[in-house]
Amino acid sequence: MIRNIRISLFITAFILVCIGIVMIYSASSIYAWERYKDGFFFLKRQLVFIIIGVLLAFLSLCIDYRRLRDLSRPILLVSLFLLVLVLVPGLGREVAGARRWFRFKFISFQPSELASLAVIIYLADFIARKGENIKNFSKGFLPPILALGVTAALIMLQPDLGTTLALAAVVFIMLFIAGVRLTYLVSLILASFPALYILIFSVPYRRTRIMAFLNPWLDPKGGGFQIIQSQVALGSGGILGVGLGHSKQKLFYLPAAHTDFIFSIIGEELGLLGTMGIAILFIIFIQQGLKIIKNTPDRFGYFLALGLVSMIALKATINIGVSCALLPTKGLPLPFISYGGSSLILDMVSVGLLMNIARTGEYP
Repeated sequence: MIRNIRISLFITAFILVCIGIVMIYSASSIYAWERYKDGFFFLKRQLVFIIIGVLLAFLSLCIDYRRLRDLSRPILLVSLFLLVLVLVPGLGREVAGARRWFRFKFISFQPSELASLAVIIYLADFIARKGENIKNFSKGFLPPILALGVTAALIMLQPDLGTTLALAAVVFIMLFIAGVRLTYLVSLILASFPALYILIFSVPYRRTRIMAFLNPWLDPKGGGFQIIQSQVALGSGGILGVGLGHSKQKLFYLPAAHTDFIFSIIGEELGLLGTMGIAILFIIFIQQGLKIIKNTPDRFGYFLALGLVSMIALKATINIGVSCALLPTKGLPLPFISYGGSSLILDMVSVGLLMNIARTGEYP
C-alpha cells in the first residue's frame, strides 16, 4: 500500500512538472524572443532547474530523513543568515523594488524558499521533542513563534508578504495539530490583525492590490490590469480552450504569464478541462500526501510531512485563487508548474522527502 502511495505521489508530481515544461514554453517563447532574442530562454533555464531539483530530490530520498532532526537548528540558522545576506546591497539582487534573490550567473536563488523549509523542519523536530509540553505557553508555544517571528521579519524586509503569510499559516496548522492550546493561536491571530492592516494599507502597492481585488474596474489600466487580463484569459478559453500555443493574453497583455499567472494561460489554451485537470492533479497529490502523514509512525516524520504537504497545498490554492480573482494578488508561484528556480527545486525536494518519509517502515 505504501509503495503504491509513493508511486502515485511521484507520478502526480512528474505530470505536473511536465505540464509546466510545456506551458512555460508556450507562455514565454514570444516574450523571450522579444527580450532576449531566444524563444527557448526560459525553457532552457527551467530544464536546468529541473535537473538540479531531481538531483536534490534523489539525495533527499536516499538519506534517512530522521537525520534532519540533528540538523534542524543549523539549517534554520543558515537560512536566517542568508535572509540577512540577501538584504545587503551588491549581494542581493533587486527586482522591482524587492531584494529577494541571489544571482549566480544564469541561476537565481531565493533564500525565503529555503527558510520556509528550514522552519518546517525545525518545527517538526521541536514538536517531536516537546511531546505533551507543546501545550505549555513558555516551553511549547513561545519558542516556535519566536522562530517564525524572526524569519517572517527578515522575509518582510525584502519585502515578501505572500511568502510570510503562507509560512505563518503552515506553522499555525502544525501547532494546532500538535495540540497547542487554541486560545494561544486565536489570541495571536487576533493580535496580528492591526499589524497586518498596517502592513497592507501603509504600503501603496499592497493597498492598490486590495482595492483592485475588490473592484479591478476602478483602475483597469493600473492596479486592476493583471486581474482583468487574467479573467479575460480564463474566460476566453471556454470549455476546450483556444488550443495549445494560441493564447492571445500572453502576447504582452498578461504580465507574469509564465510565472504567477501561468494558470490563466492554461485556462485560455486548454480551457476549463485543462484547469480542472490541474486542480484534480493537486487534489490527488494532497490526498497521497495525507495518506503518507496518516501512515507515518514517528512524530517527527508525521509533522514534517504535514508541513510539506500544507505548504504545497497553500501555494497551489493561493495561486489558483489569485488567477481566478478569488484572492488578492500575492506573487506566489504555482508549485511544479510556474517558472522559477528555488521554488521549483524546493518543491521537488519536498517530494523527495515525502517519498522518503513514506519509506519509514523499510528502515531497520
